[in-house]
Amino acid sequence: MQTHTSQGNRGAAIDQLSERDAMSAMLTSHIAALEAARSAIADISAAGALVARTVAAGGTVHYAAAGSSGLMALADACELPGTFQISPGQIRIHMAGGVPTEGVMPGSTEDDREDAARAACAVDQNDVAIVVSASGTTPYALAFAEAACARGVSVIGIANTANSALLAASDVAISLNTAPEVVEGSTRLAAGTAQKAVLNMISTQVGVLLGHVHDGLMINLNPDNIKLRQRASDIVARIACVAADDADEALRMTGYNAKLATLVAAGAGLSEAKVLLTQNRGHLRACLRDVAPKTKPNT
Repeated sequence: MQTHTSQGNRGAAIDQLSERDAMSAMLTSHIAALEAARSAIADISAAGALVARTVAAGGTVHYAAAGSSGLMALADACELPGTFQISPGQIRIHMAGGVPTEGVMPGSTEDDREDAARAACAVDQNDVAIVVSASGTTPYALAFAEAACARGVSVIGIANTANSALLAASDVAISLNTAPEVVEGSTRLAAGTAQKAVLNMISTQVGVLLGHVHDGLMINLNPDNIKLRQRASDIVARIACVAADDADEALRMTGYNAKLATLVAAGAGLSEAKVLLTQNRGHLRACLRDVAPKTKPNT
């Protein structure tokens, strides 16, 4: 089995280095942690496909973890409605002891297997669980994964320890072989960096597979503030090749739905745009192929 990720780095103790060398050691540790995800790309891709299928079918994505791993999971889960307009009702976060509201995370809650089993009662066979644990043996995370499996739910396990119990219990096992931490026991460092990157990769690929990314743009963003409305306008203008005023008008007509607005700006009627998106399962590129011949017959 891999050396536990929380065990101290065998090099010079970080507190015995100069400030500059200590910072360099920290950065090197984080860069190496990101590289650890490279060998798991096939499993990360499989996880993204599984989550995308679940969301498309109306299922719920359950994130479960404790401590710093829970914070990484929470950050990813909270971004999905704004970035890709995935319904908040399709996202659940199960964090040992609950989501901290005052900056305090009691350590004892990660040992509560009973609480994890109760939380897992919320999962349904049409759902998917993403369970994260640096050691792969955290009692809360492992109990949640086991309970979810018992209910017939697919489990994506992310751990920084190879051959750990969590990975063995997972349908999709993502092993991140990160090196020992520069501060022993603090898995919020390199291990947390690798976890955050992988969670980002999974959820971004979900957006791509669901058609919520077009030419690298957040075409299904939720423009609920001034900055995001301007971003939506820029996106519509770029994709539909129209002026900003036309993009703004299309957004107003469609209730600030950037996909619909793009099709309207490109020449489709509102009803036609809705039909096209339904027929093409929300993938804008296929919709635009049907609209483009009407507006640009020479292209």
